[in-house]
Amino acid sequence: MPSSCDGRMGPAGAAAQNAGMDARTAPLLWIPRVASEAAPLDGTLRDRRQRPWRDLRISLTDRCNFRCSYCMPRSRFGPGHRFLPQAQLLNFEEITQVARQALALGVGTLRLTGGEPLLRRDLAGLVRQLAALQTLEGTAPDIALTTNGSLLAGQAAALRDAGLNRLTVSLDALDDAVFQRMNDVGFPVAEVLRGLEAAQRAGFERIKVNMVVRRGVNDGEALPLAGYFRKNYGAGMVLRFIEFMDAGCHNGWKLDEVLPSDVLRERIAGQWPLLPLAATRDGETAQRWRYADGNGEIGFISSVSHAFCGDCTRARLTADGRLFTCLFAPQGHDLRPLLRGLQGSESLLRARLAGIWAQRGDAYSEQRERLRRLQPERADMHVLGG
Repeated sequence: MPSSCDGRMGPAGAAAQNAGMDARTAPLLWIPRVASEAAPLDGTLRDRRQRPWRDLRISLTDRCNFRCSYCMPRSRFGPGHRFLPQAQLLNFEEITQVARQALALGVGTLRLTGGEPLLRRDLAGLVRQLAALQTLEGTAPDIALTTNGSLLAGQAAALRDAGLNRLTVSLDALDDAVFQRMNDVGFPVAEVLRGLEAAQRAGFERIKVNMVVRRGVNDGEALPLAGYFRKNYGAGMVLRFIEFMDAGCHNGWKLDEVLPSDVLRERIAGQWPLLPLAATRDGETAQRWRYADGNGEIGFISSVSHAFCGDCTRARLTADGRLFTCLFAPQGHDLRPLLRGLQGSESLLRARLAGIWAQRGDAYSEQRERLRRLQPERADMHVLGG
């Protein structure tokens, strides 16, 4: 039987499906019967809470060269862990098929994630394929990448040339000893900083730098990181602080290790006064603030203390072809039979995608306390991507 924490159906999910639960009583345990009618091509597709689909996050691999405790702790993902075999991964043509039909349904942003996406061979080739697609408005999609930065120095220029628009780099500490404890493979922080510099030289603007903040582990690094990016990059890089989340089943999440964004913002504002900024678009995950002296901005992603489910416009495609409609979902919808020719064409794929989104009712972060009891199964973050 598949693991109950790997994003496949575990016993609770199967029981809910067999019992015929509806989305109102168990919004994440329920698996919808997907409609097959013609999918809308005018951007009007909405889920059960009237949320449009605007973002597709594409995981390219379940492998990572880091072992961060909040994502892939070594105790679970040690030397004996078996990752997906190459034959199970979607190839670039299959990924492009899903992206093309998602764009036809109103998606505008494609974000490449992992695991660590820079481990995927010829990533620039995939970026070129995706950059050649079009949104409903007839424009090229906004293509973004989230990476731990370890391999960025050698790939930044090629990715920019291929059509990658935006870049987000994870960086959980500035102090090298703390950073190496966080990544748990002894990787030096200087190499990530070198990757950021290479990305800036390659022409990436307003690079986002994400810090996952875990109280008592690395929260003492928040002010040093803020000071470093203020001093060295100003508006050129945007530091964002992410509350420690209960994604997956293996990261030892405890509520008392969550440092609420409001508390952290007060700490930072005590050093450098802050002023609020408006969101740049609907569904934006981060609350934006700028330094009062004009020296850049920071953001706070507060899934625990300030849930933003009501504005969520994201779905996630795993490296092996399952579509998840929530970061905290227990299982996804397998698209490989369609993609590998067992059931038909891209029009059927589009209808499948539209049906999945139309019946979506996810709101985990708004219902965390109840759903953690009802739904002990959650897919791991390295499977779904950041």
